[in-house]
Amino acid sequence: MFPKVTLVLGGISSGKSDFAEELALQSTLSAVYLASAQANDPEMRAKIERHRSARDARWKTIEEPLNAAGTIENAAATDIVLFDCATLWLTNHLLGGSDLTQEQDRLITAIKACRAHIVIVSNEVGQGGVSENKMARSFAAAQGQLNRKLAENADLVVMVVAGLPMVLKGELPAEAA
Repeated sequence: MFPKVTLVLGGISSGKSDFAEELALQSTLSAVYLASAQANDPEMRAKIERHRSARDARWKTIEEPLNAAGTIENAAATDIVLFDCATLWLTNHLLGGSDLTQEQDRLITAIKACRAHIVIVSNEVGQGGVSENKMARSFAAAQGQLNRKLAENADLVVMVVAGLPMVLKGELPAEAA
């Protein structure tokens, strides 16, 4: 059986997004790609374009940098939503001056109420050292709190390291094992 809520964690360029995409496409549900990245510089614009062009016709893409909860709330029971990624979503809110606790609570509430299956991609930032930069420390604390809340509400939690998935909670669907 396919888990209702899956959290895929990993470091930058660990292969977590590729794994999450493959996992989502193994379901028989309609694939919705919820992208949170914003093209604030030429490098990010190019990265977003590479990601857009790599997705085939199986995906319906929704680009939503801030209101992930709204998209998740409106997902159909016949969908599987790939939210890539919670880290950029959190960054967008942090840089935008949002109330992070309120936004995280809204996201968790939407995930709990979601009729669709959902696969959430998020960066694991807890394995590095303590930054000398106050904003980086605030971000790491907020990301750690968000990841803990996401993991608590997930049926399946997978950590991807060097492209290799390690199950931390739950069981991979038979197709993904």
